[in-house]
Amino acid sequence: MSLTVSVGHASAAGLRERNEDFVGMVTPNEPELSSKGLIAAIADGVSGNAGGRDASEYTVRGLLADYYATPETWPVTQSMDKVLKAINSWVQRQGSVRPELSGMATTLTSVVLRGRFYYFAHVGDTRLYLYRGGALSKLTTDHVWDRPEMQHVLTRAIGLDSLLAIDHGMGELQERDIFLLLTDGVWATLGEIDVVRCLADVALGNCNCDDGSRRLVDAALGAGSSDNVSALMLRIDALPEENLRDALSVSQQLPLPPRLKPGQSLDGYQVEELIHSSQATLLYRVFDPRSQRQLVLKTLQPDRSGDPQERSAFAHEEWLAKRAVARFFPQVITPDRRNYLYYLTTWHEGQNLQQRLDAGRHFTIPEIITDGVRLVRAVGALHRRSILHRDVKPANVHMGTDGELRLLDLGVAQSGLEEKSELQAPQAGTPSFLAPELFENGSPSRQTDLYATGVTLYNMLTRRFPYGEIEPFQRPRFGEPVPPSRFRPDLPLWLENVLLKAVARDPADRFETAEEFQLALERGASNPMPARGAMPLAKRDPVALWRAVAVISVVLNLLLLYIVVVR
Repeated sequence: MSLTVSVGHASAAGLRERNEDFVGMVTPNEPELSSKGLIAAIADGVSGNAGGRDASEYTVRGLLADYYATPETWPVTQSMDKVLKAINSWVQRQGSVRPELSGMATTLTSVVLRGRFYYFAHVGDTRLYLYRGGALSKLTTDHVWDRPEMQHVLTRAIGLDSLLAIDHGMGELQERDIFLLLTDGVWATLGEIDVVRCLADVALGNCNCDDGSRRLVDAALGAGSSDNVSALMLRIDALPEENLRDALSVSQQLPLPPRLKPGQSLDGYQVEELIHSSQATLLYRVFDPRSQRQLVLKTLQPDRSGDPQERSAFAHEEWLAKRAVARFFPQVITPDRRNYLYYLTTWHEGQNLQQRLDAGRHFTIPEIITDGVRLVRAVGALHRRSILHRDVKPANVHMGTDGELRLLDLGVAQSGLEEKSELQAPQAGTPSFLAPELFENGSPSRQTDLYATGVTLYNMLTRRFPYGEIEPFQRPRFGEPVPPSRFRPDLPLWLENVLLKAVARDPADRFETAEEFQLALERGASNPMPARGAMPLAKRDPVALWRAVAVISVVLNLLLLYIVVVR
């Protein structure tokens, strides 16, 4: 599904002889809609100047045309910034070469809707509002003097200064969002209640965007506005599927938050505790006063601000986490407005399996079977969404006090939908849980995830690893896995066979799917899996086989030589 937007506008000169406002929008078809998005803009020429109308019209027309000529590789904000600064230079030059246009200038507010995100650029005192869930938010700041007698004197505008400072902002879209762009002839006259009432009718479908825009303009004139009056309205009717490219673009534009302490706030979320700090990321437990619930806020370390690869990897993790919608994973929460690079997930009381192991917890056979089934189901839920976890281990398996098992941390996961250049190295993960083929530059697969799942269950049972603990940068040699019954004599034979199949050295000897692994655990002793036969030497250790063949060959040759000499 593509981005679907309803649009409408209205503009009138009011009591003025000339309408110096100008509004415009471009609603392209595919592929431009996906690659560049929809753009809308509103401008108000500086009053009392003959060039006000020329400045506003040229600025809007120039932005709408030149934005689509910028490279697709540029972020949206970079494209708008480059175009507007070039337009600013042109407007300034017109005033110097044509005396009648001296001092020509205009305000401008523009918004781009692309994928599931919005981006805006703003200078002056035109405004951008967002109506969402019955609440109206002003997204822009008026660039006027703060003294009472100069509240209508602009401090920034297109053409006002050779150095143009543009406000940029962005956020995520939601269906039924309504964006409203207004000139000061409307917003300075109407109260917020009148605006909200009109937008509520548009949201409910009682009138369309054109009718809503006309209604606001007429209301402003009826309320005594003596200025030009213009309104431009956009309603989000449908959103496309989450786009990785947009997520990566967003990650390069948002600033990283500073390191936070308990009691501080970020975008309205109150920090309660630092949960975890790694070399790259920070996890906080935060409280959301609006929903009255605790959440987890994850972000990058502040010193990673200048690392585009870390930023892209973080955005990719969030993108995958949004696709993992199931009971087996924390769910991503979308904030109404995000000013920093982070993402939010649900918070769940409990501990991960590694914490339980470190506390000396002894897992019984029934617990291993029950938890194993739930863990395999979680891994299978990822695989059905074409996601490979790549770091299944006890530290990433959370046991909630609500009785749910949840698989955590998609930091090194991949989905198969990325470009080749975006894939991580094959050995991403924790060495002792990596399948043997990954040490030979093999590709991650469902079998490598199922192998790590088997090692996790083996470790829960025995606190050991089937091939011994593997240190980072070690190049291990894999022989036969140690039977877990050596450390747990109470282990039934059928369960041992299941675990040995899960951690088999050869991927062909493992379970093909999570569903097969789950079935083997569920049917248990009632329909046990047969023990795997001894692996032939040629498959287990081909080097040793050829060494033995060479030794036998030498011995036979010496024997033949002895017989010939004796005769």
